[in-house]
Amino acid sequence: MKKYIIIEDERFAYEELKRLMSVVRSDYKLCGWASSVEQAIPMISNLKVDLMLVDIRLSDGESFEIFEHIKSTTPIIFTTAYDEYAIRAFKLNSIDYLLKPVDESELQAALLKFENLQCITPTSERYDRLLNDIISSNIKNRFMVQIGDSYEYVETKDVAFFYSEDKYTYLHRFDGKRFIISYSLDQLERMADPDKFFRVSRNCICNIRSIRNMSKYFVGRIKISCNPDCPHELVVSRNRVSSFLNWINGEVRL
Repeated sequence: MKKYIIIEDERFAYEELKRLMSVVRSDYKLCGWASSVEQAIPMISNLKVDLMLVDIRLSDGESFEIFEHIKSTTPIIFTTAYDEYAIRAFKLNSIDYLLKPVDESELQAALLKFENLQCITPTSERYDRLLNDIISSNIKNRFMVQIGDSYEYVETKDVAFFYSEDKYTYLHRFDGKRFIISYSLDQLERMADPDKFFRVSRNCICNIRSIRNMSKYFVGRIKISCNPDCPHELVVSRNRVSSFLNWINGEVRL
């Protein structure tokens, strides 16, 4: 009998996933449920299971933060209502990635993958190759901008940061010029090279070359100064600090 756990912050979603599992795999045993990053860390550390079903957005952060604190080689099937997390999900030992509401047939297919591919580890060539393919296909190298009635393009490497203000999204170059662009920050976060750009706050994505200095801020946060100056105060929230510092330290952030 295979053992599994569910990490999901919504009670209804947890109950539905548990029900679906009982339908498609009645021989699997549910061994635990966590609804937050804080609850999941000790549970994963103390339980030995064969599979984890993990929601990406939890009540106190993203489930990726769990695996920054503990090392686990247990296969994962991620679930989420948001499709922008696919690249980061595949960086871990993910068997599959299911969008909510989870479909019974898709869950069944994911479990078949799990049963056939248990020998694959997070560092396997298959996942490294898949990850590189996904990243390469999503990175945007330049953006078209409009100046009056004319158009020109800006190389992504020349962008100091992207930020949102008054319902508009701006591309801000290192030379100080800024342009309105027709992308949201959520879209830009998926397009920018994750080795060079990081979403430091809800309304700003920074190029690492633009960061002038960093300092500790209230309640475990980090304050950033940029060159050129950003129109907004840039403070990395507490639940992003660990990922931000890993990124600054040159670790691949996905």
